[in-house]
Amino acid sequence: MSLVLASSDFSAGSSIPVEHTCDGADRSPSLSWSGAPAAAKSFALVIDDPDAPDPAAPKMTWVHWVLYNIPPEANGLSGGVSEAELPRGTRSGLNDWKRTAYGGPCPPVGRHRYFHKLYALDVVLPDLGHPTKKQLEQAMLGHILEQCELVGTYERALPPVRQRRKAKSPLRLN
Repeated sequence: MSLVLASSDFSAGSSIPVEHTCDGADRSPSLSWSGAPAAAKSFALVIDDPDAPDPAAPKMTWVHWVLYNIPPEANGLSGGVSEAELPRGTRSGLNDWKRTAYGGPCPPVGRHRYFHKLYALDVVLPDLGHPTKKQLEQAMLGHILEQCELVGTYERALPPVRQRRKAKSPLRLN
């Protein structure tokens, strides 16, 4: 059986609900997984957006959440989970807002893709402090038993176009 990642909040390839974005409550979506290899000693989770800042001309991958040392008996994360509610032993890394918590989709323009990547590891990683995605990936090298991903999309609604009133020119008498 292969490792599979799913969410009860959105399906693969579909739009992520506003509640899980900066336009809503910015709550993490619920995530569940199955099919983990028996040899898994921990999981790591990274959520990122490779379409930043503009999907028509991406310049970087924006990191939204970094977690590691999720215990092997865990099979998911509840929606809106706080750091205090994470499974015992789970450690948080830094996202690109320089925070350790979830930061939801907040694209400046266009429809972006959000990759939720789950890694089954053959070790419990040492305490990395609050690693960046790059530091976590470096620590995971050679320890990934299996990985999977769930992709959701989000595009912000455009603000309503404001009607501009034509300014009346003051009457001038010269």
